[in-house]
This record gives sequence, structure tokens and C-alpha cells, in this order.
Amino acid sequence: MSRPLLTGALVFCLAACGGTPDVDLLLRGGTVVDGTGAPARRADVAVRDGRIHAVGDLAGLSAAREIDVSGHVVAPGFVDIHSHADLLLLSDPATQQRLLEAKIRQGVTTVVVGNCGLGVAPATAEAAAILAAVNGWMTPEGAVAGPLSVGEYLDRLETNGVAVNAGTLVPHGPLRISAMGLTGGAPDAAALQRMRAELARGLEQGGLGLSTGLIYPPGMYSATDELVALAREVASRERLFTAHVRGSSETLLEATDELTRIARASGARVHHSHLEAVGERFWPAVADVLEAEDAARAAGLPISHDVFPYTRAATMMAAIFPPWALEGGVPELLDRLRDPATRARIRREIETRRPEWPPWQPGGWPHNLVGAVGWDGILVASVGPDGPAEWVGRSLAAIAADAGRDPFDVVADLMIAEDGRVGQLVDQISGRGERVDALLSILVHPAAAVISDAEDYGRGVPHPAHAGAFVRALRLARERGLLPLPRIVERMTSRPAAIAGLAGRGVLREGAPADLVVLDPQRVADRATWDEPRRHAEGVPWVLINGHPVVEDGIYRGGLHGAVLRASP
Repeated sequence: MSRPLLTGALVFCLAACGGTPDVDLLLRGGTVVDGTGAPARRADVAVRDGRIHAVGDLAGLSAAREIDVSGHVVAPGFVDIHSHADLLLLSDPATQQRLLEAKIRQGVTTVVVGNCGLGVAPATAEAAAILAAVNGWMTPEGAVAGPLSVGEYLDRLETNGVAVNAGTLVPHGPLRISAMGLTGGAPDAAALQRMRAELARGLEQGGLGLSTGLIYPPGMYSATDELVALAREVASRERLFTAHVRGSSETLLEATDELTRIARASGARVHHSHLEAVGERFWPAVADVLEAEDAARAAGLPISHDVFPYTRAATMMAAIFPPWALEGGVPELLDRLRDPATRARIRREIETRRPEWPPWQPGGWPHNLVGAVGWDGILVASVGPDGPAEWVGRSLAAIAADAGRDPFDVVADLMIAEDGRVGQLVDQISGRGERVDALLSILVHPAAAVISDAEDYGRGVPHPAHAGAFVRALRLARERGLLPLPRIVERMTSRPAAIAGLAGRGVLREGAPADLVVLDPQRVADRATWDEPRRHAEGVPWVLINGHPVVEDGIYRGGLHGAVLRASP
């Protein structure tokens, strides 16, 4: 067993040193895993002015503070390129630090928001009003966005301060809603030009690329040609195009092919967000997707993917409804659920419609979640402060059975009562329970990056990934012999940083920002469960963000030590 860290953390005063110390902080005696996949090596790590000053045998170096990390691994801070903390980062500093504590405690030092086409900028005043309802499920109490450009959003983060390093993609949803409202159909030439111009502006203001959410409105209404036109703007600036693909059940293979066609037609680097198969009968398709993307890479197309190591996913409850019912936004959906005839049509389509390609045509549907996993696979994750808290964490099938009601009526009435601000967990994501072969095949693939795809918004039952995704991947790799430690760490550090274009992050080397995690390789593990999703990780005693100890000998110190990360113009 490794020996514990020195709780006192030796501090040298200037008089004892005989002058100014060489560095601010020295991590002494640890094993460095540098994030590149290179073999682990014994080395000290010195930090000065928020950056890594030196790595190696630093016996002659003096430090203002020296910490014995013998028996522990020192690695780059983990880079979560699929976060939905867009509004969480706009919360007041105390709320932000409280809600991000569990994520930081597992070693995450950098997040990328604006994923799945969801987010807050760029948004006109009219779009901001629509987005406030669409984003209600991922909005902490008191957080308000309003109309913002991408640059203004990043400026607000900088002004408010951020607890972690944070960058953003330009989300397609706000972009399209600002150009043409939340409507179906193809944009006319003027609307498409508005989207292209605003996307170019967002990229110039620091956006890392474009994200699309093709099972959500308005992405579900967009044809491939529209996406190619936007991807060309991304390619011209060598940025990233990401996709929550068109569907992960009946249309999974066609959706994957669409992503490769976008890469081929636009020249953009493309990224398959949380590669998955939803519903047990579709799990075998994971092997076909990985094979197809391998073939595309062999043909020269730059394609990557990420994965959260769980078999449930978190999203908005509105995602279970057919596309036509979501046109106009959440208020229009609720009006349709109040009308008996329209409500009956929605019920009938959820129960009988199956996705077909192409799903963006009028009447199409990219992904019927209820059809894929059943009512017992859809769980209530969050409701408003006055909502039925006793339903949180339970499936719609179980809630309905207890009440002697139909699951559709339960969820329809819940959406109406909560003004659509309901979150859900979807079961059977590339596995279920201990049946995780498909999930693990995605994780160990050479193109994979580890993500959380989860946040704690301060209500309901958050997905345990917000507190455990990265340490869970470390535990699974150790217990199941999936990958050596340097390789699984690479999937959490340099690889996601490279995918997102975050220069200098995700590596432990001289001159890099001092985002560091100290972990016990034999003890590091997730403790968050479906029943207790806020339990903190274990085996991660120290986390540094830009040289500041934010987790110090197991104690969370917090602080707003993150940096706002902008792509170069």
C-alpha cells in the first residue's frame, strides 16, 4: 500500500532558504504519467507562476512549498471535452464552485461546453427567450444567459471567474434559431448565409468549432447539405465539427455514414460525440460503427470519438417527443400536449413510429428513445423545486404502475406541470448492468477520448458521471486489465485536448500550464452511484489548476483559478 501524503506539506520560509525559492511548488518523489501515452517514470515536478517549470530529478531545487507524493502518480489534469456546464459557468461564484466540486475532485481541470448543438450563444433576444425554455433542464437556479455573442459569453465567464479552465464550441441550435427561429425545413439562402456569417464570427471570437445535436431541435430539422455548408466554415479555420449523430438506434449506421460524408465534403475534422448504441437490440451495431470509422480514417478522413463509461445517459425529457411536436419550442410542445387530439397523435407516434432515413424530411424522426428502450428505460432525473421529488430516479413505467396510469399520460402531465423543465436518464446505452462489452469496446478503441457528458445543476438526481466518469475509467482499466495506466490517462488528457484544439493542455511537460492531478493508482475509483450520485471520487488527494491547489490533501479549497480558453483567430 502506498504511504499517505504529508498532511503538513513542508513550507520553506524565505529566511530558511537564504533567499527567494526557485519555484512556488515542488511535487517530490512521484511517478509521472505525462499524458502522451509514454511509459511512466520517476520524476519530481516543479511549478512556478502557474506553469510547469521543470520535470526530472530536482534535488537541488528550492521551493516555497514541497509535497511528498511518493507512491502516487502525477498526471495532467483531465480534459472533459463534452460538458454541459454552459449555464452552470454563468452561475454566481459560490454556486459554481459548489456544483463543480465533485467534477474537480475526480481530477477534471478543463471543460468544453456548447456540445450537442445546445448552449446559449450566439443568440438574438428572440432566440434567447426560446433557448431559456429549451435549456431549462440544464440551468441552475439563478443562472441567466440572455442574448449573447460567443465573444460576449466568453467575456462574461472571464468577468465572473471560472472554477475550471473553460472553452466553448459554437452550438448549432442557437445559431439556427437566431437565423430562422425554431422551425422545421431547410433554411433559405439568406438564413443559411446568416448562419455562416455568425458561425464565422463565433469562431473568430474564440469558438473551438461547431457542435450539432441531430436528435434535438433544431438540428433534427437540418439536412446534410446545410451541415456541410457550415462545416466548410469550420474547415477553413482548421477547427472541429462535432455531432451528436442523427440517431443511435435504427439509424445509427446511416448517421455514422452521414458524419463521414460531412468530413469528406467539407474537409473538416469531425468528431462523433459519445459514440453509443441505444437499446439492447442495437448494441451489436457498435462493432459496425467502429469498423466504418476505422475505414474512413484509413482513407484519410480525420474522425475521432468520445465515450462516457456508463450505460445510462442524461438529457432533457423533451427529447422523447416527435420532431413536429417540438417545432416552435417548449411552450408550443406544452400547448400540443394540452390539446386532446394533438396529444393523442403524439402518443400514437411515440408508441408506433420507428426512425427511417432520411429523418429530417417532414414527418421524419431520427431517434424514438421510448421505442428504443421502453418506458422502463426512461427515468425522471430532475423536476422543478415544487415538482414531485418522489418521482426522481424512478422509471416512467414504475411511476405509472404505482399510479394506475399510462406512462405517456404521466410524462405528458409532468411536462405541463413543470413547464418542460424535466431532465431524464436513458437506460441501455451500449450495455446494461454488467453487460458492458459494447461499451468497453468503444472505450479501448485507439480513437477514443473519455468524457463525462454530465453536470450537477443542484436539483434532482444528477448523472454519477459528473462525480465519477474519469476515475471510473481508471478503475475499469485497472480491474479489468483493459489498458495500461499511461494509455487510459492519454484518453483523458492529451487526446481530448488535441481533438478540441486546446494547445498546451493535457500534457505534463516544461512550459505547460500547471493543471495537475495526483492520484493513488491502486485506490483511485468512483464512488458515485445511481442512488448516491454526488459521492466524491477516492484516491485523488491533490488537484492543481494553473498552479493553484484546488484539492489539497483531500480537502476541496475551491477558488476561481480557471482560465477562459479561446481559439486563436
